[in-house]
Amino acid sequence: MSRSNDERWRSHFPMRERQGVSPSLLDRREAIAELGDALRDLVEQAAATEAPADQLRQVTANVRRATRPLTTHQRERARLPSADDLLDGVRMYNPVTGAGSALAPPLRIDLVDGVAIGTCTLGLAFEGPPTYAHGGVSALLLDQLLGYVVSATGRAGMTIRLDTRYHAPIPLRTPLQLTGRVTAVNGRKSTAHGVITTVAQPGELLVEATGAFVAPRPDQSRRLFGAALHRSAADPVGE
Repeated sequence: MSRSNDERWRSHFPMRERQGVSPSLLDRREAIAELGDALRDLVEQAAATEAPADQLRQVTANVRRATRPLTTHQRERARLPSADDLLDGVRMYNPVTGAGSALAPPLRIDLVDGVAIGTCTLGLAFEGPPTYAHGGVSALLLDQLLGYVVSATGRAGMTIRLDTRYHAPIPLRTPLQLTGRVTAVNGRKSTAHGVITTVAQPGELLVEATGAFVAPRPDQSRRLFGAALHRSAADPVGE
């Protein structure tokens, strides 16, 4: 049986059939995803453009004008985004999987028989060595994937160690596949292992990582996350 994190934020998945989620919240998540798509396109086009300086300044002015309406409704650091549901795993602005994040590739993750399978394509905005992805991005992707598969066991934890080994550089604008699984559980600590390959050559290992995750105690969760742990902590603007 498989479960995709896409269904958490796209209206063309069976999201509207989920109980306890209002139509207005679903619509707002869809709007956030649409804005995220546009922002990711802007970032990628900006990283790839060779436009002259006058055109760049014109685009800059347009972007600044488009940003102003967003400044009227801002959340504080301690508040969970109103479109999120931490207990249900909905994180619209996650920098790896978030549909609303301009930073995310985004990584799509399916859980199949206890194995996390992720797919994404890294654009020019993620370039480190010429034509290849920055090594830190590989670690970011694997940290997210391994955390996801650990959470799927019901033992959601925080990363305490991530050992990453680089076998070959990751090519940009090339479909990638990530695979991760839990390898050990010892009390509150879980260990998971994951790899990155291209979709075209799944047998050719590019990067692998082993991560250790520890589930915080209830008192630690309250101290670290406070009101964000409660569904009522996020009150959508206008609702």
